[in-house]
Amino acid sequence: MNEYDDLAPCSGRAPGGFVPGAFASGVGVPAYNEVLPRTGESAAPARRLVRLALAVWGLDALADAATLVVSELVANAVTHARGETIRVVVARLDGRSAEIAVSDSSRARPVLRPAEPEALGGRGLLLVETYATKWGTESKPWGKRVWAEVRG
Repeated sequence: MNEYDDLAPCSGRAPGGFVPGAFASGVGVPAYNEVLPRTGESAAPARRLVRLALAVWGLDALADAATLVVSELVANAVTHARGETIRVVVARLDGRSAEIAVSDSSRARPVLRPAEPEALGGRGLLLVETYATKWGTESKPWGKRVWAEVRG
């Protein structure tokens, strides 16, 4: 279990404001989290959350890879999970890396598969594997947490 697995909403905000509904962790690893509807439209606020957190931590150089990763993790949860909401967490691991995680209520683990050349989809986890230093899945009593580390 990581220090930010079960972050409770708190009043901490990033300088200059933050994404509505996003909360900073009050203790432990610096992190921001937001609960979003399990819809395709949630990819945009998830990307904003990641970009703004990285900017606060001075890790702007990670933003392109991190926003691609969170987009794919959200898309995977929207397509394959169940339940009405997902939770997005971005946590600073050290001065050069961050972890992006998406949690949902499905216990089905994502599977990295080769995509057919003509297929329109099916490349999400391949992109996560390409742009993340490492990634994985953790089973939870209520579902799962899929995480990916991006490093500068």
